[in-house]
Amino acid sequence: MNFNFLGIAFLFLLFTACKNNQQTLPFLGETIVENGKEIHHKVGQINHYTQDSTLLTNKDLEQYIYVADFFFTSCPSICPKVAKEMLRIYNEVSDNPNVKLVSFTIDPKRDTPERLRLYAENLGVDHKKWLFVTGDKDETFELANTFFVAAFEDAESPGGFDHSGKILLIDKEGHVRSFSEGTDPSTTPKLIDDIKILSESYNTKGK
Repeated sequence: MNFNFLGIAFLFLLFTACKNNQQTLPFLGETIVENGKEIHHKVGQINHYTQDSTLLTNKDLEQYIYVADFFFTSCPSICPKVAKEMLRIYNEVSDNPNVKLVSFTIDPKRDTPERLRLYAENLGVDHKKWLFVTGDKDETFELANTFFVAAFEDAESPGGFDHSGKILLIDKEGHVRSFSEGTDPSTTPKLIDDIKILSESYNTKGK
């Protein structure tokens, strides 16, 4: 048998195997089928102001994948732990122009754009890379639900709010693709890997 043929056949099989083994991320949340087309869960309407007092909407995020969390600056319980993991992610993606971070405050009364700006400055992060945003409280609670994050006022909870510490990965179409537990540092490396997988998938598609 021709050894050149064997070599070509081996390379073809190797390429096919690599292609078939390309990693993809699931779509989290309910998926419905309409007219034979899958429709995946999307996050809700974003209508918030950043630490630089700029309005942020879903449309502004369409060209990015982004990592999101819900917090408040005076939180005395889980928020510092989650912020530490968000900062860890920020440092990993700081050179990737296709990725942003978005932190939604659930305490807009105290977390004004000015206060959020000071918070960002204390962290030493790029304001265009990591957005800290504030908006209507009830709308933010509803928005959090679409990110699969529980958030609500509770007078008996530290700081007056109860919320989960999930960190979520959102694609350019607004689908939730992965998450980590911000209070568990051991879950952060997988989320960082998932960010790379999702980012690379858009590079492959040329988007």
